[in-house]
Amino acid sequence: MNSLKDGYNALVIGASGGIGGAITQALQADPRCGAVLRLSRRDTPGFDVTDEASVAEAAQDIASEVDGLDLVFNATGALTIDGVGPEKALKSIDPQAMLRQFALNAVGPALILKHFGGLMPRNRRAVFASLSARVGSIGDNHLGGWISYRAAKAAQNQIIRTAAIEIARSRPLAVVAVLHPGTVETGLSVGYRGTHVSVAPPEAAGNLLAVLDGLPPEKTGGFFAYDGSVVEW
Repeated sequence: MNSLKDGYNALVIGASGGIGGAITQALQADPRCGAVLRLSRRDTPGFDVTDEASVAEAAQDIASEVDGLDLVFNATGALTIDGVGPEKALKSIDPQAMLRQFALNAVGPALILKHFGGLMPRNRRAVFASLSARVGSIGDNHLGGWISYRAAKAAQNQIIRTAAIEIARSRPLAVVAVLHPGTVETGLSVGYRGTHVSVAPPEAAGNLLAVLDGLPPEKTGGFFAYDGSVVEW
């Protein structure tokens, strides 16, 4: 993250996952990074992005540890939750499974923004990034299916886009972005990769951090793929 100040502070949420872990390792290897903080259910007992009290408590703890967060990277999310994977047809919709998708893939990022957005500095460049997926693009949907997951990711995209507008008013140098990581060789994609070209988590992490490094404040609120291309909403 060469565009951030020397000694920048970073937070990775979902740091025990495949992409989150690789992002964490990449940041720890950056000599310019001052502190790399990590949050996940595995690292932080009781932490749950769908529970506001848990997110608020984590934010308060981190605010007492560092003087601002220059990078907040949200790597939480799931395709299969409680053993229920993506539906292939309308008749397969389970309302409770759909609600769980929205709780993790949309409400979770909203709570992270609510409680961690205020920790980003006002007077220098800062970055907030959240993992989404190309299947959350409404305009790019040509295959159908995966209704709950698609809808939850589309909701997250709108949340990030809206938050970017608000954050820009008090933090004009900030970049808030949604990222599509491509097909990554993690547990999330097992059984769903098909013929898509996949990459290992370290390569995916490098791609995503490079994209963020090149985004100016004018690009805040955008949806970007791992190669820097714009994904339509």
